[in-house]
Amino acid sequence: MKYNIHIISDAEEDIFSIYKYVAINDSVEKAEYLIKNFEDRIYRLVSLPNRGHFPPELERIGVLEYREIHFKPYRIIYSIENTTVFIHCVLDGRRDLSDLLQERLLR
Repeated sequence: MKYNIHIISDAEEDIFSIYKYVAINDSVEKAEYLIKNFEDRIYRLVSLPNRGHFPPELERIGVLEYREIHFKPYRIIYSIENTTVFIHCVLDGRRDLSDLLQERLLR
């Protein structure tokens, strides 16, 4: 079964912010490399959406509707509803994400 991918606006903003930060502080080439790899990881979910694992910060509080995949050190947080995969966040895993995940995903 093939799933549809929907990147919500928060995740689009995350990707744009990462791109902008890396382009300014490192290089445009590195920023483009990251974006290409984010897209690659995200669009692999078309055929294997259940391959991600539960984010530990959410699993600890019993929230099991979100999964995550990684492109180190970044975390791509998503949910699956029927035949659609919703990308909710693309976040830097080096940050303390407990509060951010709970605030953003549980509102």
